[in-house]
Amino acid sequence: MAAAAAAARPPPGTVVRLLRLTGFPILAQLQIEEALLRATPDNWFVINDGTPKPSVVLGVSGKPHELVHLEAAAARHVPLIKRFTGGGTVVVDGDTIFTALIMQQQSLPGVEAYPRPVMQYTEDLYRSVFGSHGAFWLRENDYCFGDRKFGGNAQAITKDRWLHHTSLLWDFKRDRMALLQQPAKQPAYRQGRHHLEFILPLHEVLPCRRTLIDELCGSLETAGFVVREAGLGDAERALAANTLCGTRLLDMQQLLDGVGGRRQGEIGQQATAAAVL
Repeated sequence: MAAAAAAARPPPGTVVRLLRLTGFPILAQLQIEEALLRATPDNWFVINDGTPKPSVVLGVSGKPHELVHLEAAAARHVPLIKRFTGGGTVVVDGDTIFTALIMQQQSLPGVEAYPRPVMQYTEDLYRSVFGSHGAFWLRENDYCFGDRKFGGNAQAITKDRWLHHTSLLWDFKRDRMALLQQPAKQPAYRQGRHHLEFILPLHEVLPCRRTLIDELCGSLETAGFVVREAGLGDAERALAANTLCGTRLLDMQQLLDGVGGRRQGEIGQQATAAAVL
């Protein structure tokens, strides 16, 4: 284990640019993250303490009608966002803390640019933050204390770079979590549990939200990086230079029309089957 940890340390002097945000809209943050991955050569750590508008964020291949109660989301004016990475569907709001680690592959030569090695590296990276507060570990693709999830992860890997981003639940509103359907595909350790039995708000475990954010940023220096603060202007220049953006706001009315069309199709199929009988 010690040899593996040593192999995963960056070469001396490796710089990570730190972008701190507070209450930044998640749609804009995801678009910036994608731009930092695709349009800059630098290493980045982005951290955002909360997003002002409750939203549902789906992975690139997520099907809204299978994952979200669309009518309920529309009634509450909760937008749906399709991000550029894989992973599951999450409800986010002002009580969600977001992080993104964006790396040149050569900056961590001991970490293979594949999902599982990257995921395991981040587990080690954040152990200095969470390890003293309980049985912290990576279970499949989630950060957990014991068998309860507090952090969801997703990734994007390109030829020379990778991105790993996380949504951390400081707290959550039960009624907002109810916007999510029970997904057909679930991690085995979930054992069919409802969202409210499966997830853990970090405020039940950690003493201070501000301290958590500071320690997440501090984990980079502990891991051997040189940290340099960056500003939003740096990120916006990358956004202007990026020509490929997979993150987008979904059209709710179009989604609702699709649900209506599927229902009419099912009724038609049932009527046809009844006539045949």
